[in-house]
Amino acid sequence: MGQLMRHARLAAMASVVVFALVLLAQLPLIANPGYLSHDELQWAAFAGHHGQLPWLSWTRVDVFQYRPLTFNLWLWASRHLFGYPYAFHAVVVGWGAANAAMTCALARRFGIGTWPAACGALLFALGPYAAYVHGWVATMADLAWVSCALLTGLLVRDARSALHAALTASALTLVGLLAKEAAIAIPALLALAWWFDGRTRNWRAATIASGLVAALYLVLRVGPLLHAAREGGFYTPGLQNIGMRWLEYQLFALLPQKFEVATTFVGVGGSVVAAALLWGLLMAALLRTSQTLAAVYLLGGIAALLPVLLLGNSANQYAYGSAALTAMTMADTWPHAPRWGRTVIALVAAITLWHGINVMRELRHAGQLQAVFSPALATAAKERPGLMRLHVTTPADAWRYQRLTHAVPSYRGVAIGERVQLVDGVSNAEYSVLADGRLAPLR
Repeated sequence: MGQLMRHARLAAMASVVVFALVLLAQLPLIANPGYLSHDELQWAAFAGHHGQLPWLSWTRVDVFQYRPLTFNLWLWASRHLFGYPYAFHAVVVGWGAANAAMTCALARRFGIGTWPAACGALLFALGPYAAYVHGWVATMADLAWVSCALLTGLLVRDARSALHAALTASALTLVGLLAKEAAIAIPALLALAWWFDGRTRNWRAATIASGLVAALYLVLRVGPLLHAAREGGFYTPGLQNIGMRWLEYQLFALLPQKFEVATTFVGVGGSVVAAALLWGLLMAALLRTSQTLAAVYLLGGIAALLPVLLLGNSANQYAYGSAALTAMTMADTWPHAPRWGRTVIALVAAITLWHGINVMRELRHAGQLQAVFSPALATAAKERPGLMRLHVTTPADAWRYQRLTHAVPSYRGVAIGERVQLVDGVSNAEYSVLADGRLAPLR
């Protein structure tokens, strides 16, 4: 009896343990002194330091990116937290840890054992996709919609009635869609839960209710989503993109030298072949163990990626929800897999975790540079009117400075705008950007 009680307490505490371990493991992200890209700097400029926040409209459904929940939360957070990056990162990492804890709890509801559920949730949270989301504050939209999907699963499966399940699913789908368009995947995920989890009345009612909300959303938004103005070809949809996008998202986690999924097939040669072979072995292990689990892995991953497979480019944050589902499927496979299958799963998990560590390192490095560079640039902008041409002395970091200077209207009240230009040589530059982000005058 005592052993059973200890097991029950352990199961009840599993999500709490996962939450704490994610926070501990991602302390380097919390302790990041700066930010990754222009997105954070732009929103900090929009939020300003004084006066009324420029809240975004909740009724402008005709814009391409209709995310009033996310954007208004981002404005508020930028106003109050941007100047305190440790606090900002702590909020985001804490949110990600909560998603990992909910992933563990939902896996337990589906019958996965305590240890596999906890390990799968950690694999998800510490892998490259989640590390990127938890370390880049510009991905709050992804944190939000995945939270809604996880909460839907937790509340629907054991809801008191089909009506309660339907109301819960419709409400959370709506909240998710107000956070990001990617929440259109929630009905597809619910449909898979219905198919693979006994086809209960709760899952059926939730799928229908969520699908109706998503259908209404598409009726209101299909025009802007297809035809509204957008930057470049990044968000331009096309059926021809589906195969390449899906392949990138499958292989990226197994390429630990890569920081962003969009570069999966850039300059890696045999590494991609090795990653593809390992992914094939993983699928063989899943199929050998359970055809149902293999189907969940494939179909669930596709369902979670459904809104982004059409896009012209891939992005790490887009696979955040998919990473949760695939990690838990691997965890569910582990206890039943043959020895060779466990070896493959362990190897995939080890590479995925190493990749997550590398992503954390890159995010931390970018933040350290930004924390020095942006204040230095603002000081130089005060002292020198007109165009400022910068030469980056460390070519490997040039892309970081391109991001940190792209369309940033101001930094802490100092106008930047189009005044910054990165140049290749020092002959036409006014400043050199040193290895630590400082600016050194050249003339």
